[in-house]
Formats: sequence, C-alpha cells, structure tokens
Amino acid sequence: MWEILSLLLLIVFVAAAIVAGALVWRSYVDSGAPGSGMFRTKNEKRLDVVEQATLDGRRRLVLIRRDDKEHLIMTGGPVDVLIETGIDSKRKTTGGGEVVTTPIFPRQPRTVGKAAGDK
Repeated sequence: MWEILSLLLLIVFVAAAIVAGALVWRSYVDSGAPGSGMFRTKNEKRLDVVEQATLDGRRRLVLIRRDDKEHLIMTGGPVDVLIETGIDSKRKTTGGGEVVTTPIFPRQPRTVGKAAGDK
C-alpha cells in the first residue's frame, strides 16, 4: 500500500517539476532572464480582424485593422488579393472603452404605430 502511494507521489512531483521547468525555460527564452517574462507588461495589439465574410466555398473577404487603418483582403483563391488598403477606421472609442460607430446612412427613428410617410 505504501509503495503504491510513494510511487504516485513521486510521479506527481516529477510532473510538477517538468511543468515548472518548462515555464522557467519559456520565460528565459522570451526575455533573457529567468522569471522576468512572467511579470512584464504585454504590448498593445496592433493587428486585429475586424470582420470577415464568406464569398463561396473557398474564398472569403477579410477586413483587418493595423494602426487605425483598415485593409480589405480576399483570401482562399489561387492567389490572395489586396482589394483596398489604407481605409480610415470609422470606429471611435469613448473614455470607458466602448466602441462608437458613426452611421453611414443615418435615418430618423420611427415612432411606434406610425408608418414612414405618416405625420
């Protein structure tokens, strides 16, 4: 009974040592000093996929944002095609981090129970 328990504890200890060693090795390779990579601040993301749409079974349109500029790319065909580049981002953020989009075609809000032409 004690032999099985001691063998199980030895296996758990060896597994924990391997995981800890892998974490220290990864932080050393990333930053140059052991342990310093775990506590550094992460860089702000510069690249983001804004939207994507499937055209057919193989091709898709992808709108990506890089440094407040958007680029439209078609992927999946025989060649990937850059359709439009340098599109200014229409999205604005408020102080709280909420994304506010400006409407392209603004329209008046409809009241309940009235048609569009009724006054």
